Amino acid sequence: MSPPFEAPLAAIARHEFSPEERILLLNIAHDAILALLERRELSIFTPSAHLSELRGAFTTLYLNGSLRGCVGYPAPIVPLYRAVVETARAAAIDNTRFVPVTIEEAQGLQISLSVLSALQPITAEQIVVGRHGLVVSQGSQRGLLLPQVPVEHGWDRITFLEQTCLKAGLPPAAWRTGLETKIEAFTAEVFGEQEV
Repeated sequence: MSPPFEAPLAAIARHEFSPEERILLLNIAHDAILALLERRELSIFTPSAHLSELRGAFTTLYLNGSLRGCVGYPAPIVPLYRAVVETARAAAIDNTRFVPVTIEEAQGLQISLSVLSALQPITAEQIVVGRHGLVVSQGSQRGLLLPQVPVEHGWDRITFLEQTCLKAGLPPAAWRTGLETKIEAFTAEVFGEQEV
């Protein structure tokens, strides 16, 4: 029997955050990176109750149109505004796939934020490319791909599942192994400077 896929995940509001909240979150990400590189305190602001909710979030950095870093918290472990601060800083200097961002580069970074819904179990047949992000896990191995990734690469549902398995360090067909492999999905509200 397939696990239920709750409607709130499939139908999450595409615009949960107002234009003002989006701009504020993007400014927080930029300031977090600059404050870290300039060795100064982060600008003080009073977060709203909405931006203080515990949420998973990813910060993706681009420089001249090329990926420059991406780090996130898939689970809602800190308030959203804090998740943006921490993931922006980690994407800038702690992402092992890239050399740390320099102060000169920081001035030209374009930032995209992905605010995640809660994870829910899903079957392979229920996955909608472009709507769902995936987490595939088996034991201590875990891989996550954001909803926009398969769209950017032109993947179908099966390729998306296989690539998420590979991200977890598993064989591409690991998602087919039933109870050994757990498949979970989430949605994300994704926005960057170009959308606000």
